[in-house]
Amino acid sequence: MTRFVGALMVVLLASASTPAQDWAKARLEKSPRHGEWVKVKNGDREVQSFVVYPEVKDKAPAVVVIHEIFGLTDWVRSVADQLAEAGYIAIAPDLLSKKSGGTAELGGGDAVRKAIMSLPPDQVTGDLNACVAYVAKLPACNGKVAVGGFCWGGGQTFRFATNNKNLKAAFVFYGTGPEKDADIARINCPVYGFYGGNDARVNATIPKTEELMKKSGKTFEPVIYEGAGHGFMRAGEALDANEPNKKARDEAWKRWMELLKKL
Repeated sequence: MTRFVGALMVVLLASASTPAQDWAKARLEKSPRHGEWVKVKNGDREVQSFVVYPEVKDKAPAVVVIHEIFGLTDWVRSVADQLAEAGYIAIAPDLLSKKSGGTAELGGGDAVRKAIMSLPPDQVTGDLNACVAYVAKLPACNGKVAVGGFCWGGGQTFRFATNNKNLKAAFVFYGTGPEKDADIARINCPVYGFYGGNDARVNATIPKTEELMKKSGKTFEPVIYEGAGHGFMRAGEALDANEPNKKARDEAWKRWMELLKKL
């Protein structure tokens, strides 16, 4: 009995530390668009990735979606579906692939966060490069690829922009930027930032990022959504979303769609 209670507590704690996303799962299940799981090769690695196709007549640009520190959740996959709804091919890789079975088998919570923080940077870059190459060559893609990520994925988005010159744009959602001039100098696309007003931890880094980007002649356009907290893109979609997060999410999504049209 003691073992059962202990195991149950572990499950409950893990569930409590990962945001509930039943609403995102329900949205995915109702989607009329074609979504599929693919294995993208990165050397001897296979990166489990969720790809969603838009219902459009012509070839479309693609967006690589980098997940939060919570891993490849239903909400991240629903973002990919929403991008497809807007007319873009979206691919959301599970960067924890082969890490104890990936996000799903780790079960969420601290196990996922610990695994993500232990990922080798070069492996992350290699996985993302493989995903860019994969979607760019799809018959339904016009060859243009952008990247967007959230939280941990926002920081990885900025870092990835320093390592892939083929990206057409980088969309950083409440993520921090590189701190070295040499890294900034390698960026070859515009970077657009989306930040919550009540997120001093991340926002305190924005002035330095602006300085470095300007010094290197790079485009960096950050927007702060007042009253919103960290993670407002997910929190603003939840059924219990507060008004500032909901407003920020809607305004940020509108801005994102307008910027994607420039690809």
